[in-house]
Amino acid sequence: MQIGPVLAALRHHKAGALLIAAQIALTLAIVCNALFIVHERLAHLSQSTGIDESSLLVIGNEWAGKPDADQIASLMAADLDTLRRVPGVANVYATNSFPLANGGNALGMGHTPDKLSYVSITANYFADENTLSTLGLKLVEGRNFRADEIGTLDGKGYVHPAVVIITRALAARMFPHESAIGKPVYISATPSIVIGVVERMRTPWVDNGMAKWADCSTLVPYRRLTLITQYVVRVQPGQLEDVRHRVRAALYAANRMRVISPKDGVRTFAQVRETAYRDDRGMAILMSGISAVLLLITGAGIVGLSSFWVGQRRKQIGVRRALGATRHDILSYFLTENLLIAVGGVVMGGVLAIGLNLWLMKQFEMDRLGAGYVLAGVAALLLLGQGAVLAPALRASRVPPVEATRSV
Repeated sequence: MQIGPVLAALRHHKAGALLIAAQIALTLAIVCNALFIVHERLAHLSQSTGIDESSLLVIGNEWAGKPDADQIASLMAADLDTLRRVPGVANVYATNSFPLANGGNALGMGHTPDKLSYVSITANYFADENTLSTLGLKLVEGRNFRADEIGTLDGKGYVHPAVVIITRALAARMFPHESAIGKPVYISATPSIVIGVVERMRTPWVDNGMAKWADCSTLVPYRRLTLITQYVVRVQPGQLEDVRHRVRAALYAANRMRVISPKDGVRTFAQVRETAYRDDRGMAILMSGISAVLLLITGAGIVGLSSFWVGQRRKQIGVRRALGATRHDILSYFLTENLLIAVGGVVMGGVLAIGLNLWLMKQFEMDRLGAGYVLAGVAALLLLGQGAVLAPALRASRVPPVEATRSV
C-alpha cells in the first residue's frame, strides 16, 4: 500500500493523531523506566546473603531492670547455654546485627588509621567461635576465631579488634593482588590482623545507597554487653517451627527479667527477608500496576479513536469498496495508518524514556536504562497498537459498497 494517501488523510485528523502519538510516547517513557525499576527490585529481592537462611532463627532479647555490664555478661552466657540445651538447636551465638537486619555498625576500613583515606566501607558484626557454623558461612582462607580471642564490649567502648575475619569481596578491595591472610587492616586506631576470609556475608542494609558495599562485611571477636541482644540460632533440619515455639519458653523459664516481643521477638529468616524487602516488593507491585494501567489506557485510546474514525469514514470506505477495494485493502489501510501514528509515538517515547532515566539517575542514583528495555517497550507498544486497532479495522473492512449511496 502507498503511504502517501495515508499521510494525506492523517493531515485532516491532526489533533487525534497527535493525541494518540503523545499517549504512546508518554506510556513508553513511563513503562520502560517502571519495568526497569521492577527488574532491579526483583533482582534485589533474590540476592544471596551468603548464609544458610533456611535453618536460622533470630531472637531479639531486651533485658529488664538495667543490669550492668558484668551482670549482662553472666546473663548472656546463661542464655547461650540455655538455648543450646533446647531440643533441635544445633548452635547459637550473640551479636549486634545480622544480614538484612537493616541496622548495625558501619566503619571505614583502610591501610592506615586515617579515616579520611579508607579503602572500603564495611559492616561490623560481633561474632565468636560459633558464628561461622551457626550461619553456615564458608571459610575460604585462614581460620576461625578461638574462644580465647573473644572479648567483651559495653555500650561506651570502641572496637579495637586484634584479629578479624572478612568477606572475599572486602579482601579483594583491600588486597586486590594478594592474599589478605596475615595482613593488617584498620577499622580503628590500632591494626587488626586478617585471620580468615569467608566466601560471602551480606551487610545488614538493603537500600541502594549501600549497594556498592553490599558484600563488604567484617566479623569482629566481641560480645556486646548492652541491654538489647540478638541471638542467632541454627536449627537442625526439619525442626524450625518446633524450635521456634520452644526457645521463647526456655528463655523465660531461665530468667523472666527480659522482653521478647510476642509478634517479632522470635523470627525465621524468611520473615527477616520479607520485612527487609517489604518496600522493594511494594515498589515492584506498584510499578507493575502503573504499567498495566497505562498500557490498558493506551490500548483503549487507540480503539476509541479508530472506532470514531471508522464511523466518520463509512461513506468514504463504501466509495472505495464500490471502486474495487477489497476487504484486505481497507484492513491494511487502517493498520498502516495506526502503525504510522505508533511509530511517531515510540520515536518520541524513546527520547522521553532516556531523558526520564537520566533525571532519575541524577535524583535517585538509579542505574542507566539499558537499550534492551527501550527496544522491548517499542516492540510492545507497536504490537499493542496494532492489536488495539484490529477490531475497528475489521469492522471497517466489512462496510459494504452500497454504503456509498445511502446518504445521497
